Amino acid sequence: MLPYKAFAILLPAALIAFGCGKRSMPEPFSPLAEEFVYTSLSLSPVSATAVGYHQHGEASLDRMLDDLSAEGIANQRQFYLGFRDRLAKTVNPDGLTPEDRADYDLIQDQIALNLLEFDEIQSYRHNPTVYVELIGNAMFNPHVLEYAPKAERLRHIIARLERVPAFLDQAKKNLADSPEIWTTVAVEENDGNIGLIDKQIRPTVPPELSADYDRAARPALEALRAFQDYLKKDLVKRAASDWRLGADKYKRKFRYVLATDLTPDQVLANAEADLKAVQARMLELAGPLHEKMYPGQRDRSDANRVISEVLARIADRHSRVESYIPDAKAALQEARDFVRTKGLLALPPRDNLQVIETPEFMRGIYAVGGFMSAPALEPQLGAFYWITPIPRNWDKKRIDSKLREYNFFKLKLLTIHEAMPGHYVQLEYANDIQPKTRRVLRAVFGNGPYVEGWAQYATQMMLDAGFLDNAPEVRLTFQKEELRVLANAILDIRLQTMEMTDQQALDLMEKETFQEHEEAAAKLRRAKLSSCQLPTYLVGWHDWIRVREHYKQAKGGAYKLTEFNEQALKAGALPLPVLARLLTGKPL
Repeated sequence: MLPYKAFAILLPAALIAFGCGKRSMPEPFSPLAEEFVYTSLSLSPVSATAVGYHQHGEASLDRMLDDLSAEGIANQRQFYLGFRDRLAKTVNPDGLTPEDRADYDLIQDQIALNLLEFDEIQSYRHNPTVYVELIGNAMFNPHVLEYAPKAERLRHIIARLERVPAFLDQAKKNLADSPEIWTTVAVEENDGNIGLIDKQIRPTVPPELSADYDRAARPALEALRAFQDYLKKDLVKRAASDWRLGADKYKRKFRYVLATDLTPDQVLANAEADLKAVQARMLELAGPLHEKMYPGQRDRSDANRVISEVLARIADRHSRVESYIPDAKAALQEARDFVRTKGLLALPPRDNLQVIETPEFMRGIYAVGGFMSAPALEPQLGAFYWITPIPRNWDKKRIDSKLREYNFFKLKLLTIHEAMPGHYVQLEYANDIQPKTRRVLRAVFGNGPYVEGWAQYATQMMLDAGFLDNAPEVRLTFQKEELRVLANAILDIRLQTMEMTDQQALDLMEKETFQEHEEAAAKLRRAKLSSCQLPTYLVGWHDWIRVREHYKQAKGGAYKLTEFNEQALKAGALPLPVLARLLTGKPL
């Protein structure tokens, strides 16, 4: 899972680079796309640092925080409205090349998504995690991304620390209310921010900057602790807003995020129908394993019990708390060697992937792990496979539940998905797209089903190629993963639009898709923190298979799997129907 994009990216009025007059003469599309990309990045200095965009005109973006004042929000809304009108007046989309038309559609969806956010969803008024995670990313990225000498990056952190008190004052003015779950997670992640500034970054500060860092960190930490009190004692009492989007807003957000012709109702119906089919395949595979594992049992009429008991034995083989992250690192090397041996695709030439603990300020939504790509404009810098460590203060039951869910086989599948040849490989290919404007556009505003679908498709491809010697245990574990993907879509749609209860959600995950309680509880929390992200796995996975078959038919006897994988990745994160047209010249 990739770190999700901020709800919006905001710009001080002085940085807006163009007006919105009545001129309607046609404009070349490429300069317009470039203007949209870099002005949009300048709207969010924190996002710009992550992408590798450091200077916009006279503004040093690495020293700034996003402007979430009333004026900043109004300016950004006007930017999107103005750009939408400008595109309508000066660009004929039907006259664009296929590549430019793909970029045009990405821009239009991004504009529509942001305007939906500003006009109706308004996360900045209801979701405190927006502010907490923005501060965390503002400090963490200069800390780990070596885009400049260490001393310079620390000066950027110091400059941002100086802005934290005013930023949090603005957050308090903006937040009208918050669902209890969002406030609870904000408290946890804000503790992570305090630790990041006071415990993680501080020891790395060289002596010559120590006084400057202390001077900036002191009021920043005071403001963060005061914000903690505000969350616990004030905002928590104002829980009137609902974390559920509701059917109307969800349907529109679903359209802009997934860029699919399927409706939420269609995706839900397909997912619920597929549940039984996958369970039937699992029973077929689990039967022989059950006979070996439980030779004394003759009654195997209860399918769910048979599958559950086999999965329970598989889960017995798992890491220890202290070996969990080292085992993930070993799984990464094993997967890399397998991809090379099988020739599934050429691996990226850069060797810039690090396995690290998930930053504390992101663990609310990344309870298991995630992936942070190298900056699109500076791909030589680090990419990070995040693994969320298991807290040692958990009781034994919680620890066992987590380790059993991410057992020997599942940890390997997680590593394939997040890193090799999943998100890491996909985004390394994307970071070589030319021209740079197109690279950044498709990286920052790329299609979620393409990204998450590739990671699911890549995992299936590894197993189809014989990973782990075709062990039935890993195949059954992957079929459980397939059930999870189906449950993800069902959860998101039913929770956000159909008043699904917590217990119904937990029953679906634990009883129908065989997930451990700790995993199910974390997924339920995640489903309340996000919307329209969980279905991207299912929609994307199915469409990657469709695109591959479409390409295979077009190529006939000349089809090669390696060639398909590489050509599809070189296009970047486009909606998959668009990718199909680019690869074959024919609609999907």
